[in-house]
Amino acid sequence: MIRLAVDGGQSALRLRVVDDGRTGTGPGYTHSSSVQGMLDAIRTAADDAGVTEPAEVVALGLTGFPPDPPAARLLAAGIAKALAAKEVRLTQDMVTAHAGALPGGYGVVVAAGTGLVCLAVDRDGSWHKIDGHGYLFGDAGSAFAIGRAGLVAVQRARDGRGPETLLAETSLDPVSLYPSPTLVDDVARFAPAVLRCAAEGDAVARDIVVRAAGDVAETIATGVRLTAGTGQVPVACIGGLFRGSGEQLLGPLRDALPPRADLVAAAGSCLDGAERLATGPPGPYAGLIVTYRS
Repeated sequence: MIRLAVDGGQSALRLRVVDDGRTGTGPGYTHSSSVQGMLDAIRTAADDAGVTEPAEVVALGLTGFPPDPPAARLLAAGIAKALAAKEVRLTQDMVTAHAGALPGGYGVVVAAGTGLVCLAVDRDGSWHKIDGHGYLFGDAGSAFAIGRAGLVAVQRARDGRGPETLLAETSLDPVSLYPSPTLVDDVARFAPAVLRCAAEGDAVARDIVVRAAGDVAETIATGVRLTAGTGQVPVACIGGLFRGSGEQLLGPLRDALPPRADLVAAAGSCLDGAERLATGPPGPYAGLIVTYRS
């Protein structure tokens, strides 16, 4: 029997067979996703990885983790059936992000891709979630937030209401995105263009990136403040946004961090964190994991 690790984000769902490294992908989470839709995405990723054998343990960190405990157990039971798994360990993607980035289990981790969420874990195992409230009410500094600000700048420049910007040279018509069933992901995919234009010296794009860095710094500062003591707190940034931004985002972010924040390189990815939860004890995350045994 095999062990499986799953990282389910808004842009894609990724699966890894721990035993031999096989990987597969499935559709990402949308806010209209049903339980069956999430199960289908997981099965798609398993098929993509060539998984045909039963699983001893499946550990998953999902953006669409149900906040209602009975619903979470129902999803875990569905996963166990879909993957012929003896045990399912189901949690939020912020947990697998933290487990992958800071194996010591102490500190603050910001996971930023299409959305953004932060988890602060103290030495006594207590934890605080910051943001992760979705594209309408949160996810400040995320790829969606940067992409949306960039597309607003495009429209303002084209209307003559705002300053000229290289962003307006895109062939994309932002209004055409409204009917898209993948609207959030589509908007987030404009973030690389904003970062690129900022690197080329565009003032409008640069301002968007600096403001996003300030939003992320505020989220980190909140996590650090909620961590007991006065000493340095390790802080790791993880996810596709940080991988693709380089110093365009990290530079102003570093400048805006509070003195207690010790920015360190992430030890691993969200998928690495899911693998850790699939192969070892839950550690400080025990209270955040729903375990189902078939």
